[in-house]
Amino acid sequence: MSQVTISIRPARTSDVRAMQDLMTPYVRRRIVLGKETVALYEMIQEFLVAESEGEVVGFGALHVMWEDLGEIRTLVVSPDAGGQGIGRRLVAALEARAVDLGLSRLFCLTFEVEFFARNGFAPIGEHVVAPDVYAQLVRSPDEGIAEFLDLAHVKPNTLGNTRMLKHL
Repeated sequence: MSQVTISIRPARTSDVRAMQDLMTPYVRRRIVLGKETVALYEMIQEFLVAESEGEVVGFGALHVMWEDLGEIRTLVVSPDAGGQGIGRRLVAALEARAVDLGLSRLFCLTFEVEFFARNGFAPIGEHVVAPDVYAQLVRSPDEGIAEFLDLAHVKPNTLGNTRMLKHL
């Protein structure tokens, strides 16, 4: 059996359709929150993709939340490409990007607690930012920030996910 080469690169607008196709089964199973096509295009610069033989086999996004804080969002790997370390490589590449941006902490909201724990994340409690930062973050219309802050209005959207944090 030959070794398949996986490359990690910044996403391009031409990847959006493949990303949406990969995401759809996870959205149907309520594992990830769906994103409208227009939102994927608007956020394309936040995404990295894993590519094998010209095909997108995984992707994930890094969203900056505050001067030292980012979120890994929408991490998806094709079920056909599972077990090859693609998710781990995407997380490592997103972490490297976070460090380049000056971030020192990464948040994720996930059902895949064991995966993220193996990658250095730990479940978090309620008070993970200073009160003055909280006062600024609570003003954001971004649902991911509301989920990070564990605000009551997003609890129905989190589907029972675990809030996790990693110090870089």
